[in-house]
Amino acid sequence: MTPTRLFTIGLLIISVLIGCVDPVGSDFKASVNVLLVDAALTDLPEPQLIRLNRSQADPFSGNFGQTPIEQARVTVLVDGKEEVTAREIKSGVYQLPNGFQGKVGSLYKLRLTLAEGGRYESTEEILHAAPPIQKITDQYNPRSLPPGQIAGLKAANDLFIETTDPAGVPNYYRWDWVLWERQEFCQTCGRDFVYYERDDAGKLVEGCLPNRTVPLPFPRPQFIDYEYRTSCWEILFSAQLNVFADTYTDGRTIAGRRIAQIPFYQYFPALVEVRQSAFSLAAYTYFKRLDEQTQRTGGLTDTPPAAPVGNIRSLDNTKENVVGYFTASGVSSLRYWLTRKNVTSELPAEPGSMDFPKLFTYLNTRPAYKEPVAGLRGRPPLAVCVPSDTRTPVKPEGWQQ
Repeated sequence: MTPTRLFTIGLLIISVLIGCVDPVGSDFKASVNVLLVDAALTDLPEPQLIRLNRSQADPFSGNFGQTPIEQARVTVLVDGKEEVTAREIKSGVYQLPNGFQGKVGSLYKLRLTLAEGGRYESTEEILHAAPPIQKITDQYNPRSLPPGQIAGLKAANDLFIETTDPAGVPNYYRWDWVLWERQEFCQTCGRDFVYYERDDAGKLVEGCLPNRTVPLPFPRPQFIDYEYRTSCWEILFSAQLNVFADTYTDGRTIAGRRIAQIPFYQYFPALVEVRQSAFSLAAYTYFKRLDEQTQRTGGLTDTPPAAPVGNIRSLDNTKENVVGYFTASGVSSLRYWLTRKNVTSELPAEPGSMDFPKLFTYLNTRPAYKEPVAGLRGRPPLAVCVPSDTRTPVKPEGWQQ
């Protein structure tokens, strides 16, 4: 399972639950306490991850927070007989053994036993093969993104797919994407901190430490941002559901379907990986219903929707709500070099202009603030790009520059 699964379906379902509540029903918000399960088994040679979290409302504010669930026993039952155990690799994240991947036609069931008590089990999911993605094309659309999705940004490159649907059997698809963008700034230090390569003892630290040498303007800036010393890529993920049934396309070519809206963060080229997953009917029904409910405006005259029920249940408490759906899916993927050469001039400023919005500005909803040049030797320094789930110093496979 790739980092695209960092997009947590549980948050969508929580929003549906809250959307079902009468505005005066604040007691419900304060009492919500649910297990969130993010688990998708694929047939690709990639890490197969299961993420467990507890989502709970603050009793005073009603705001939600997530707490990773640690020290759980997490297993996957294969074809009703072989049990494969996942190990916890970091707080709340469990990985199946290296080299383990799903096989087309096999049945899989997720089992959980929490350290705090509680046993959970999913229904069996059969893994269906995904047809290959034959072609991806893109078209610049200055009005692609809905208002409010990304502050101040509407333009995107719409991606369209071409794939041939297998004939004679029903097929159900979902599309996700991963985007790699060049990032100019790879370190941010908070107020009264600046970036140092070494501490007072000369030890290599490469991080933010209390400011001891740099004169800053008053009032002091809330943040100081540092450009990269090594190459750095931001990793961004799709955050919308895109599902499809082949009811009217059985055995034919699926062409011209928009499967991604890649925000126009900057003029620079970018790399996109599109993933086409083949689901069971039950999984498709679940995600389709969830997609429909999260697209609703939720006006006062609307009929309150019921939160979709996933395929994971408690073995100890039949009334407990478990958020999430364990899927087993075949996946085909294709990487696409997004040149952005088709971008029009319908933009706030030209490339190179100080007023032209860039990736950092859109992601942080503020412009970057560089450390003032104070004539000090080695200031401001360039920072290293620290690898994480959303950033990498390693050139992505398929990057063409």
